[in-house]
Amino acid sequence: MLATAVLLLAATPAIAADATAAEKKAALCAACHGPSGNSTIPANPSLAGQPSQFITTQLIMFRDGRRKDPQMSPIAASLANADINEFGKYFSAQKPAPPARKTDPAKVAEGRRLTEQYNCTACHGAELKGQQHIPRLVGQQMDYLRTQLRGFKAGTRFDMDGNMTSAAQPLSEKDIEVLADYLSALQ
Repeated sequence: MLATAVLLLAATPAIAADATAAEKKAALCAACHGPSGNSTIPANPSLAGQPSQFITTQLIMFRDGRRKDPQMSPIAASLANADINEFGKYFSAQKPAPPARKTDPAKVAEGRRLTEQYNCTACHGAELKGQQHIPRLVGQQMDYLRTQLRGFKAGTRFDMDGNMTSAAQPLSEKDIEVLADYLSALQ
């Protein structure tokens, strides 16, 4: 028992040092993704509270050139696997900020209906907070959600397994607007 307590006490500074190192590395991401991964730029996604596997998968996709973005691709190109794993752990542990906006109450029912109609919860989880390699949708930036849905519908957004491209095909522009508005205001 005593030996276990001594080992835990000895490990505490190392864990704190790892957390500090991860926080310092993640500070580079704040310019685009906001403090602690809570984006304040409408076109940029929030990373706070995203599943670790989702973050690592996306960084690998950017690094390998399967997903392209003028800002992210060059940054990800130099990331080692250890860095990618560290970013995934760090951002998944951050608390998502409350949504900065409220949706029109008249659109809530329509947004809920669309998420049920298109079975969004089957992949994104019952609360739409993501799971494994599938992203958290609730509280995400509205402009970002809109852009991604349009990209999936147009087939221009990288889609690892084709599920989102298929799911987006029947969406009208109005559906996309309602879903982006609804999801961005959820907590």
